Order: sequence, then C-alpha cells, then structure tokens
Amino acid sequence: MTVSRKPRSLPDEQKLRLWGVGWALALTFAAAVLAAGGTLYGLVVLLDFQKIDTTAKLDAKTLFDLVKLSFGVVAGAGALVALVVAYRRQRVDEAGAHREATRLHTERFSQAVDKLGSDSPAVRLGGVHALAGLADDAPDDSLRQTCIDVLCAYLQLPFTPDPGTDPAHQEEHHRYLAFRKVRHTILRLIGDHYRRPKGTHRSWQGCDLDLTGVTIDGNIDFQSAEFSGSTVYFRDATFSDGTVSFRNATFSDGTVSFSGATFSSSTVLFGDATFSGSTLYFTGAEFSGSTVYFNGATFSDGTVSFIRAEFSGGDVAFHGAEFSGSNVEFSSAEFSDGTVSFSDATFAGGTVDFRSATFSGGTVSFSVATFSGSTVPFRGATFSGSTVYFDDATFSAGAVSFSVATFSGSTVLFGDATFSGSTVYFHGAAFSGGTVYFHGATFSDGTVYFDDATGAVPQGLLTAVGTPPHAGVTLPAAWLLSAP
Repeated sequence: MTVSRKPRSLPDEQKLRLWGVGWALALTFAAAVLAAGGTLYGLVVLLDFQKIDTTAKLDAKTLFDLVKLSFGVVAGAGALVALVVAYRRQRVDEAGAHREATRLHTERFSQAVDKLGSDSPAVRLGGVHALAGLADDAPDDSLRQTCIDVLCAYLQLPFTPDPGTDPAHQEEHHRYLAFRKVRHTILRLIGDHYRRPKGTHRSWQGCDLDLTGVTIDGNIDFQSAEFSGSTVYFRDATFSDGTVSFRNATFSDGTVSFSGATFSSSTVLFGDATFSGSTLYFTGAEFSGSTVYFNGATFSDGTVSFIRAEFSGGDVAFHGAEFSGSNVEFSSAEFSDGTVSFSDATFAGGTVDFRSATFSGGTVSFSVATFSGSTVPFRGATFSGSTVYFDDATFSAGAVSFSVATFSGSTVLFGDATFSGSTVYFHGAAFSGGTVYFHGATFSDGTVYFDDATGAVPQGLLTAVGTPPHAGVTLPAAWLLSAP
C-alpha cells in the first residue's frame, strides 16, 4: 500500500530564519558585485590616469592578472557571505541558548518556591539555598532580582512569636526555633552576597533589597559592601537582636532607607563607612535600646536624614566622624534618653542641621568636636532636660547657630571651648532655666552674637569675653550692665 505523505511545513520561526538568511545572502552578493564593478572601474580610471593606451590589445599576462583579480574579488565576496552567515547563526544560537537557560531557570525557580512553602523547616532551608543558587546562576539581572525579591518577601511574612520555654509549649518552641533558623539563613546569605565585589560571580551588589517591615533578630554582615546603584529598604524594620554591620561600607549612589525603623536591642555598626553620594534615610526612626555606631564614618556628599528621629535610649555614636560635604539632617529630632555622641567629630563642610530639635533628656556630646567649615544650625532647638556638652570644642570656621533656641532646663556646657574664627549665633536665644556654662572659654577671633538674647547671663560668659567684651562679641545691653 502506497502512503502519500504531505511535506511538513516549516515552523514560522524557522521560516523567518531562512527568509532572513536568504535576504542577507542576496544583499551580500549584490554588494560583492558592486564592489567588483567598482574595482574594475577603478582600474580603468587608473590606467587612463597613467596614460596607458587602453585601445591596445591585451596580452596574455595582463589578461591573466585581470582573471586573478576577478577571482580575488569573488573569493572576498564569498568570505564576506560566509562571515555574515556565521554571524547570524551565532546570534540565532545565542538567542536559543538564552531561551533554553531561561526555561531551565523557570523550572528550577518553581521547584525552589514550592520548597519555601513546605511545612518542613529542612525543606524550606533547601528552598532558600536553591533560590540563592538560582540568583547566582541567573542568565540576566531581572531573573536574579526576582530570586532576591522572593527571599525578601519570605522575611516579610508574619511569623508566630516564640511561645517560651515552658514545657507545655515545648513543641511550638522547637518549631519556632526551626523556622527562625530559616530566616537567619536568608539574612546571612544576603550579607554574604552583598559583600562580594560587583561584577564577580555570586555578587548581588547593584540589585535592590527590600526588607521593609522585617524583624531582624539575627546577624547580617555587610562589612566593606558597596551600595553604588541600588535601592535598599529597611523601612519600618525592627532590629531586635543580633548584630548588623555596615563597617567600611561605601554608600556612593542609590538610596538606602531606615525610615521608621526601630532599633530596640540590636547592635548596628556603620563605623568607618563612607557616605559620598547616596541618600540615606533614618527619617522617623526610633533608637530605643540599641547600640548604633557611626564612629569614624565619613560624610562627604549626598544626604543623610535623621529628621524626626527619636533617640529615647541606647547608645548612638558619631565619635570621630567627619562631616565634610554631606547634608546631614537632625531637624525636629528628639533626644529624650540614652547617649548620643559627636565627640571628636569634625564638621569641615556641608550642613549638619539640628533645627527645631528637642533635647529633653539623656546626654548629647560634642566634646572636643571641631567646627571648621560646616554650617551647623541649632536654630529654634529646645534644651529642656538633656545634658549637652560642647566642652573643649573648637569653633574656627563656618557658622553655628543657636538663634531663637530655648535653654529652659538643660545643662549645656561650653567650658574651655575655643571661638577663634567662626560665626556663632545666639541671636534671640532664651536663657530661662537650666545651666549654661562658658567657664574657661576663649574668644580670640571670629564673631559671636548674643544680641536680643533674653534671660540670665550664662555662667562664666562675661569673664570669658572680657570687659569690655572682645571686639567680635555682641552682648545685650542688660547683660553689660550686670558686668562686675
């Protein structure tokens, strides 16, 4: 029995490939013919230019040379055709390889996500490592970002708190510890990958990281990481345990936000970090019991915002930090408890803004700080209960303003401070309570304005400025009348 077979039609994609190759061959051949014609025409023109008799009969040698030239042109055209065909084949092969890699990635991704939804902590751990591996091997950045987003979303899921070690809840306690291990593994892997230099295998630098609302009760190590082009969110996160380290990290571009975060029991380290072009937000953050260190950090560009931040406990330190060009905002911040230290810091450029801040408790120290070029406004700040130290500080350049500030209950110490070249404003300040000391202060240059200030003369001020006052010091008339 004879079976008639219909010819199989080619798939559309293959037809398009053949069509494209055919057109490429036709165009290439046409180009080769044109090139050959142009070459021959050029030879004729050259011969004519050399005044050779073109009407003479061609001898055998000339004819042979022209034949060789023709074969050379044809061979060149063939090589060009072969090159175009090879290039198009390579492009088609690369596209096919990318599609295959994407397909395999999608299959593995689905399997890893299924594991994350398992009731078994061990299976979930396997899913976490599988997703991290997929992010490392992703064929493009968008697929890598998707894997990172899923890991972050897992951390954002609500979880049952620890029921405690009561024997009656032993099984729930063990289950809590097991699933906490999964979350801590994700935190560790995130830090491990962000520490790797950008462009190297397994590096996630440059990818976005969204830990909004996450409870961070374990360790994350971002030491020496570079945040140079991504968006990293810790907004409304709670740092309740463990250590999060950004030591020696570089924030040179992009946005990092801790807005609304709560630092309640953890240790967060920004020591020796460099802020040279990024925007870093701590807007509305609450520091209630953690240790947060910016010791030795450099703020040379960009914006760092602590606007409306609440310092209600713990220890926040900017000891030895250098403010040389950034815009650092503490406006409307509230210092109500704990210790915040700017001791030995250098304010050499940019703006560090404490306008309308409230110092109602705790200790804030600017001891031995150097104000040598920054603009540091405390305009409208309220000193109602804190102890604020400016002792041994040096005001040698720039402008520091306490205009319209209220000193109503705090102890503010300018003992042994040196005013040698900057402009310091106490214009309209109200000294209505508390204690403000200028004992041992030196006024040797610069300008210090106390005009329109009200209330009692700060202790030791008249002795420090001398009688009559130093030429750069302006005092209210009432204070001058009270001079001994």
